[in-house]
Amino acid sequence: MILDLLLAVVFLAAQWRIALLVLRRVRRLIGWHRAAALIAMTLFGDMVAVGYACSYSEVTSQLRVGQNMAAIWGAVTLCYLLTSTAGLLVFAVLRPIRKRLNADADPGRRRALNFAGNALMAAPFAAVAYGALVQRTNFTVEEIDVPLAGLPADLDGLRVLQLSDIHLGAFLSERELARVIDASRELRPHIALATGDFISTFGDPLEACIRQLARVKADAGMWGCLGNHERYAGVENRATELAARAGIPILRGESRQLRFGNSVLNVVGVDYQSLSRKEEYLTEAERLVYPGAVNLLLSHNPDVFPVAAGQGYNLMLAGHTHGGQVTVEILHQGINPARFFTPYVKGLYRLGAAANYVTRGIGTIGIPARIGAPPEITLLRLRKA
Repeated sequence: MILDLLLAVVFLAAQWRIALLVLRRVRRLIGWHRAAALIAMTLFGDMVAVGYACSYSEVTSQLRVGQNMAAIWGAVTLCYLLTSTAGLLVFAVLRPIRKRLNADADPGRRRALNFAGNALMAAPFAAVAYGALVQRTNFTVEEIDVPLAGLPADLDGLRVLQLSDIHLGAFLSERELARVIDASRELRPHIALATGDFISTFGDPLEACIRQLARVKADAGMWGCLGNHERYAGVENRATELAARAGIPILRGESRQLRFGNSVLNVVGVDYQSLSRKEEYLTEAERLVYPGAVNLLLSHNPDVFPVAAGQGYNLMLAGHTHGGQVTVEILHQGINPARFFTPYVKGLYRLGAAANYVTRGIGTIGIPARIGAPPEITLLRLRKA
């Protein structure tokens, strides 16, 4: 909520400033030209306001018709708000610098400086275009060794496939998901796990997503948990039923003991643990810890890791953050929206003997682009520490 409010304030301030700049030019018009320009500005502002509301899955999920159109409208609006705000910021920084340099520069240098300034202002638009057209579907395989203290010999080298945040819908087609599944099948995992957000909003092709996931082959099968978007779309029960028919048990506050040789892997899954109810994190999960086994928790929200470690889970797998989805590297630090609500953004984290892996996931939400956080197919190898 705080991040949403902050973004809304920033976008509103940027659009207000842009509107003032446009009004300066509109005032030079006369007669019906000025009236038409003012009407167009008003209509455009209304469209942006409605589109911004549609950028929230909670809003589009309440619609029962036209979800795809609303999602596209919301994404286009959010892209516009992000790029125009970034462009305005660059303009504000460059304007005084350009004025000062132009005063002392010859015409040739002045043209070069103006070209460089315009290129910088265009950079946000180019970055979003690259993220949408190229990096959004640049599916990469991340192979990670996860050392665990006391790991039994029969589980040493266990290959665990994780797929998360698929968001099949307006901005990820079934054909694109099929490419992900084809690549996953080639990894020959011992067990496959899906950690929620199969779709984005009500009306998205949930059946197609489950159908593709069912193509994954693993020795111990595929297991999963639900994410926040199944809750927003009101399809938690439907997703559970469809997945069960496809041979993919969705664990909702449940555990399953899987035997590998003489060792047991206890797989536990929980529904989405809401960030707004931190005091209730994993309230029923402690009883699902299986003594003597390696306990693996599937939780869409990575923020519950400290609680899971305290309850005795050896390994937790999560998603939700998309690795930030849009990440800018500054002084060797990744700056992205996810850092506003969790320290667990992407990669492997440890607390004592417990480990938590947060995948960047497959799909997108908000804007159909990934920048600095390409989609990820995860293969974890358990290793004895």
